[in-house]
Amino acid sequence: MFTTPRQAATTIAANPRLARGSDERFTGYGAMGVPFIGGCHLGLRDMVASSLGTPYRTVWYRDPMGRWTIFTSVDPDVSCPRYFGSVTAVERVPAIDVTWRDDWTVDVTIGARLSWRMRLGATPATRSMTMLGGATPPLAWNSTAVLGAMSPMAGGVLRSGRIRLRGRTPNGPSFKMAPLRVWRVVGGSATLDGNDLGAMGPLAQQAHLGDFWLPQRGLFFAGRARFTAATPATEAPREMADLR
Repeated sequence: MFTTPRQAATTIAANPRLARGSDERFTGYGAMGVPFIGGCHLGLRDMVASSLGTPYRTVWYRDPMGRWTIFTSVDPDVSCPRYFGSVTAVERVPAIDVTWRDDWTVDVTIGARLSWRMRLGATPATRSMTMLGGATPPLAWNSTAVLGAMSPMAGGVLRSGRIRLRGRTPNGPSFKMAPLRVWRVVGGSATLDGNDLGAMGPLAQQAHLGDFWLPQRGLFFAGRARFTAATPATEAPREMADLR
């Protein structure tokens, strides 16, 4: 049940399967987000299966001034900028490399520009969320009501600030997130364009892009995501509040 992050990533990559549906669907793993005390934030998406046809990797970067850039290994129209690019800069890069040093340590590089190491770990909170993910039926992960109820619970259990598993992206489409396995980022370092991002730690104010909130403590996941063009008739109401 509690496979290591490398085992989960390897298994998903060897058998990339999408959830059923007619919306835009992705399966993969990555860093939901890792904040740094100096104001930076990094995220990783390694989507090994895509209903748009092109697997991709992206790195999300927030600088200390709050400006976001999404680095993408493929055309932005078929990766994360499709949903978030209206509020970020977007840069196409030749490659984003992910290398597992052992079951709990992963390196992410963009040529000579980015060198990012994450040390991962399991905690009672992440084990609880992983158990919940495994026990939740596939249909429930597509329910706005279920995801709306799970969001504040996840935020309370993981103590990573506000978490929303469904909502609206800055570009308009709605999202539904299914983190089936979760681990904590317990250590590491990162250097981008020669600048050391410093120590990990929560931002002074939690960052978000649309309704998608970036965690205040580093989280790594394996799971799925869905995106659907929202209309007034189908958009679910926002939660009144999220637990922190």
